[in-house]
Amino acid sequence: MSSWALRCAAELEISNHIKSYGGPMPLHELARSIPIPPEKDMMLDSFMELLVHQRVFAKCEAGYLLTPTSELMLSEGANMGAFVYFVTDTFPEQLFFLGKWFKDTGKGSAFQLAHDGKPIWDVLKEKPELGTLLNKGMESQSKVCVRYLVASYPEIFDGINNLVDVGGGTGTTVKIIADSFPGLQCTVFDLPHVVENALNNGYFNVVGGDMFVKIPPADAILLKTVLHDWLDEDCVRILKRCKEAIASTKNNGKVIVIDLVLDAETHDSIETETKLLSNFSMMSLVGGKERNKKEWHDLILNAGFSDYKIYPARMPLYSVIELYP
Repeated sequence: MSSWALRCAAELEISNHIKSYGGPMPLHELARSIPIPPEKDMMLDSFMELLVHQRVFAKCEAGYLLTPTSELMLSEGANMGAFVYFVTDTFPEQLFFLGKWFKDTGKGSAFQLAHDGKPIWDVLKEKPELGTLLNKGMESQSKVCVRYLVASYPEIFDGINNLVDVGGGTGTTVKIIADSFPGLQCTVFDLPHVVENALNNGYFNVVGGDMFVKIPPADAILLKTVLHDWLDEDCVRILKRCKEAIASTKNNGKVIVIDLVLDAETHDSIETETKLLSNFSMMSLVGGKERNKKEWHDLILNAGFSDYKIYPARMPLYSVIELYP
């Protein structure tokens, strides 16, 4: 219900209305601004109480206020509402198949059981509107994550002349990186039908291809929330292609991974719960998983890398891992 409550808040554009009001917004002002029929005011009151309890919004005597969470849903900002739409459009069907999925043999996902054996990547090809929703959702997630990355970890871009963002979608990530480091030549690399929709603004190159076959050469390869989509044997194949790509350049290259580390130090119970839920979601949606420190260690060494570094956490939820050939 929490996800659907967030979706409803996004559909009603509650964050935008409170922002436009310019201060604590009384319930009756919010109701008229949306607008909803007067007979629904009491229901809106109950709905907002739920969202306040979940710390999506705050409340004072004068009315409702934005929190860091609800600010993420502003249209003029990260617009994480798009990500909420994708989650609520793709997750419900598979939830009915979780019990069967646990009992079944094989490596498929609950999503595949719900869609006649088809993995999500095939369904996205068949349903372009779902693919568009995914791209918008990942764009909104990238805006938040990558802004933290360039502000909190600027040193990881030192000495790099060019960078390839593998699974870079429509280019939101490299656009932010290129804005922050104007001398860095960036390339978006993704499936051909995905990069057709990549931003065309002269900031970066666009290359279509298959990361399991060959990745364009670069000083640095970026894998942002890619490896959690895949099981270990597939991740090893991806990382070996990355290693080949950085080996073909003159500089001592590296691979930059942005992903969850399940047992990274945190004192935030909500962050811990979010990581655990993400792990279960990856398993049931795509057959992938989040990883702890030992699993990352084994995966990286099995792919042939000589060393790696997990940076101390400087941004919410995600960790930065550098892999060295």
